[in-house]
Amino acid sequence: MYQTKDILIGELATEFKTVVAMVHIYCNDHHGTVKGLCADCTELLDYAETRLDRCPYGEAKPTCNKCPIHCYKPEPKEQMRLVMRYSGPRMLLKHPILAIRHLLHERRTVPAKPLPNASNRHKRLK
Repeated sequence: MYQTKDILIGELATEFKTVVAMVHIYCNDHHGTVKGLCADCTELLDYAETRLDRCPYGEAKPTCNKCPIHCYKPEPKEQMRLVMRYSGPRMLLKHPILAIRHLLHERRTVPAKPLPNASNRHKRLK
């Protein structure tokens, strides 16, 4: 199982838990891992956790596909898109609560502009 750095709080921690579940489904089915993750998927999760920590929206963050600020680099963005496209439908069977929570989160309106100093990292380092 992937060990988080425990740097995310509140809604961001829940969102990251959803991402971890999706990456586990993808890695198990595509890379043949039974327990844990391959090196590429672990690296992708580390990157995702850092991006969530530094998101300027903080806990008011919209889902990444609706966010006007694109903070992922092109390669990890494409990897995450593939993971989510594959794992999304399978989440309803393996992790129904996380999947429904994510679907409801996607329906929220996108805040116009992030508040200053709202990122998780800023709150953590205060």
